[in-house]
Amino acid sequence: MQAAMQPIITITDLSKTYASGLVALKNVNLEINRGEIFALLGPNGAGKSTLINILCGIVTPSSGRIIVDGHDIGGDYRAARRLIGLVPQELTTDAFEKVFNTVSFSRGLFGLGKNPQYIEQVLRDLSLWEKRDSRIMSLSGGMKRRVLIAKALSHEPRILFLDEPTAGVDVELRQDMWRMVRRLRDSGVTVILTTHYIEEAEEMADRVGVIRKGELVLVEEKAELMRKLGKKQLTLHLHEPLLAIPDSLAGHHLELSGNGCDLIYTYDTRAGRTGITGLLTDLAAADLRFQDLQTSQSSLEEIFVDLVKEHA
Repeated sequence: MQAAMQPIITITDLSKTYASGLVALKNVNLEINRGEIFALLGPNGAGKSTLINILCGIVTPSSGRIIVDGHDIGGDYRAARRLIGLVPQELTTDAFEKVFNTVSFSRGLFGLGKNPQYIEQVLRDLSLWEKRDSRIMSLSGGMKRRVLIAKALSHEPRILFLDEPTAGVDVELRQDMWRMVRRLRDSGVTVILTTHYIEEAEEMADRVGVIRKGELVLVEEKAELMRKLGKKQLTLHLHEPLLAIPDSLAGHHLELSGNGCDLIYTYDTRAGRTGITGLLTDLAAADLRFQDLQTSQSSLEEIFVDLVKEHA
């Protein structure tokens, strides 16, 4: 996994202020590693799409520098852009064009020769092969979204940007797309996605970045983020119900369920084991016995909501 730790994108002091005075990005610094799935989370207007559009050469930054696999986006645009595939939120392809033709045309835009075998493989991977001669206008919304991905992959990019890739699609298509993204990552493609579906980041991402008001609030490995910021909850099912929590347990900040049968202990994952050991010791001293226990942990969505509140 050594290669996975090498940055393929390096962003330095990137800012964007529009003519209207809107500050979309403020001094963003970020490295995205080769072969990882990086999820960029943030509320509407946070700067996610602006960042992706700058990386893809659609929007010009006000200041800063971006290096894509050794190529400066400003000074060596063509080489940098050749490495990138973008799946936008909206389909802008000619509605009367056929699926195979529009994907092949996208490949030609990057100066690549025809490769019908490769296009066929992409269409098969996306369950589009049977629709290869269908006009775009005849496709369902889910199929049109697959065409967007096929067009982005047509020139064999090493970096794939997915801007809200599963917005408005059904559960089956979402699962198909998740599997496809994992296959791409396994083949060495670096995937960067923006999403409002927190479960999408939790399911797929290797690392998570949180952006708010144009600033990166946090960048962390998903597992480490869960460990650092997640809350765990231990529920003890008592042998006999309690009317109140004994004074000797007050220091643990326990909650008692409405029926008095459960003690609920919420703790920080960073100090959880020590806290649980002390709790169990004090429970024994208070002669409280439990017949079962269960634990649960914060979801990435809960962590994200807390982070946004913290930096509001």
